[in-house]
Amino acid sequence: MPTKPKSLFWTRTDTAGAEHVVFDDGQGLVARGVVLAVDPIPYTCRYQLTAGPDWATTRVEVEVEGAGWSRSVRLEPGGGRWRVTTGEQGDLDAALRAAGHPPAGLPGTDDPDRLADAVDVDLGGSTLFNILPIRRLGLQRAPAESARRIAVAWVLVPSLVVVPAEQVYTSLGPGRVRFASGTFTADLDVDPDGYVVRYPGLAERIDPR
Repeated sequence: MPTKPKSLFWTRTDTAGAEHVVFDDGQGLVARGVVLAVDPIPYTCRYQLTAGPDWATTRVEVEVEGAGWSRSVRLEPGGGRWRVTTGEQGDLDAALRAAGHPPAGLPGTDDPDRLADAVDVDLGGSTLFNILPIRRLGLQRAPAESARRIAVAWVLVPSLVVVPAEQVYTSLGPGRVRFASGTFTADLDVDPDGYVVRYPGLAERIDPR
């Protein structure tokens, strides 16, 4: 029997912006979302994400658009490596330089083999993508202080440059998960299904009244 789609909305706390996603998590995850932000320059980011019943990523498509430019990237795992396909129109680097920021470089990656250890994808500025390791590793039900180190394909926004990254997720007991990457750490509040309610320094979920 088909499940009813769900919807979540977060407001950004690090900058002016928001994220809205419509999804079905009856058998893994099928999601379509939009991220809006004004920094480093105003952009609209649209994504489509699918994960299997084991919550491992099977496909991610991202499109980012701003004034006079757009970029896209598609990531698909298979055969022990990630297939990365990109597209670009206009000149994001020129828009960044005009706003006083350094250029971003080309979207995607010049060496997909660097992503070989990644199971999950993390999209910069998106709160939804934290659900992938949380559910895949069962952290919403794990004993406190259960830490898991993972490799991810990290998609930077708005550049859509894809880089390998190491992250650590630690269960802090019911409703709390610690996220760490490099020197950054945040204790996430999550609901019983593992979706983020509050991500300090990034976003807070807004539920309908």
